[in-house]
Amino acid sequence: MSMTVTTYLTYLAVAVPLTIWVARTLSRNGRIFLVDVFDGNEEFADAVNRLLVVGFYLLNLGFVTLFLRSKDPVADASGVFEALSVKLGVVMLMLGCIHLANVWVFNRIRRRSQAERMITPPVPPNAVLAPHPEPYGY
Repeated sequence: MSMTVTTYLTYLAVAVPLTIWVARTLSRNGRIFLVDVFDGNEEFADAVNRLLVVGFYLLNLGFVTLFLRSKDPVADASGVFEALSVKLGVVMLMLGCIHLANVWVFNRIRRRSQAERMITPPVPPNAVLAPHPEPYGY
């Protein structure tokens, strides 16, 4: 087996489980954040969480697959490590960027819903106050 094929197999053996682990970790630990974003609606938050996981898998595993190919053949063991370090480093950066983008989007949604809650009074007014009389008779 050539060193290029060894590089490909090692890359897939590390990148795919890494993607699965990150998706599961984000899903499990991000649930409480999504429940807060969606004002305690757990059912909706869980549905969005599942959709995010599917999208995360599609995007990242698609990237992992597209990034599999290398331009130059790998000649020796040091070439395997060099190719793997670049490929896995880029995959980890992609995973991190996608995670930060998700957090940013949901934080904006959360801020907007909190701002709307602060604008809306907790109870409707029960009476209208009479206008304040003008001082000095003006």
